[in-house]
Amino acid sequence: MSDKEDDAEIQTATGADRYAWELEQSKSDAAAPPYNPNRFDFLIDLAAAVDNFRIFPRIFISVYIYLLYETVMWFMGLEAPSMEQAGLISVITGIGAAWFGLYVNSNSNRRS
Repeated sequence: MSDKEDDAEIQTATGADRYAWELEQSKSDAAAPPYNPNRFDFLIDLAAAVDNFRIFPRIFISVYIYLLYETVMWFMGLEAPSMEQAGLISVITGIGAAWFGLYVNSNSNRRS
């Protein structure tokens, strides 16, 4: 049969035949939604990967750890540290603790 004949049959069908046809159509539509290709799919997938792997927060934490290590080593190498130098190390350490706490807790907020 041609498509026109099928459409004519469905239009004239009543009762159980029409219900069975509509049920079959709704199942096939729900099972395989049409794929609409998007030229930005690769970029969307890349953005999701960067977000899931948390690349930038890991880089920032790594740089902070390196800078903290260097400043603490510098401070411990001083013969007579001044109050200003001690304050600098205190601020750097305090900021790092707060930043690390935000980094660790940000994962649980995202998944809930």
